[in-house]
Amino acid sequence: MKSVSFLTDFYYKNLFPTLEKLENNRKNLRHKIILVALFYTIFCIAIAYALSNFYEFVLFAYIALGAIIYKFLVHDYTYEFKMSVIKPLVHAIDGTLLYSPKTHVSDYYFEHSELFEKPDKLGGNDYVKGQIDGINIQFSDIHAQKKERSSKGREHWNTLFQGLFIVADFNKHFNGKTVVLPDSAQSTFGDVIGHWLQSNNMTRDELVKMDDPAFEKEFVVYSTDQVEARYILSNSLMKKLLAFKEKSDHEVHISFVGTHIYMAISYNKDLFEPSIFRSLLDYKIAMEYVKTLHLAISVVEELKLNQKLWSKR
Repeated sequence: MKSVSFLTDFYYKNLFPTLEKLENNRKNLRHKIILVALFYTIFCIAIAYALSNFYEFVLFAYIALGAIIYKFLVHDYTYEFKMSVIKPLVHAIDGTLLYSPKTHVSDYYFEHSELFEKPDKLGGNDYVKGQIDGINIQFSDIHAQKKERSSKGREHWNTLFQGLFIVADFNKHFNGKTVVLPDSAQSTFGDVIGHWLQSNNMTRDELVKMDDPAFEKEFVVYSTDQVEARYILSNSLMKKLLAFKEKSDHEVHISFVGTHIYMAISYNKDLFEPSIFRSLLDYKIAMEYVKTLHLAISVVEELKLNQKLWSKR
């Protein structure tokens, strides 16, 4: 598999002429956005002053319409960036991978993963699908939301998950469902109260206690089959998942359902969108794109999914 250094070199050596052109477009777009925002804000202030009794409505309209205007302004630039930069980066990893900037991993896989409750709204983009070392893999940005109502009766959207969602073959058919979640209860409330909260989580299956203290500190495991859960989560795999979590440096949710491993890595932002107010030539910006793509693809190698340690049955 291609290394991070290889992809970084590719980004700067092969894409630099494109990046220079896009950088000029970015500067022009930034200037245009600032001007539009200035006139739009002045206009809305004048409206708010004239309709002082409807101040809250004007503020809501200002934010909502402002977001629509912003998306309209950056739409063409965003698409050009993705097709000129992200797509070549994906193909640099493996030329057979398919990339679609406007689609995402299907609702079916998100719900089938059992990682989160069923969302009321699910969106996403930057879908990649193909094979790495003979293993089927697909991933994309996902933003899953749930509609909720406040104590005052106002509806709002609560984010269930936002980040990178990965689906890969696991070379085994699971009879049960095993879910591995970040251990927020014990890290927040301590071992005793945290364990009690985990054991009495009515939204999850039976709690499975693992014999690896480092793994137990980072994750909590629920499963419909205690024996199968311990069979899947061998000492070797637990160490690999810990290493992957450390490498990602973000919250990681994992599940084993059907014949797939699902991984949801929380980022709380849209990952492959172009920077508008920071230079595309900035090294840190480049590394964000490169490292995120490499992280998704590295699941196959990091977890040894291409080594048939289990047989499907």
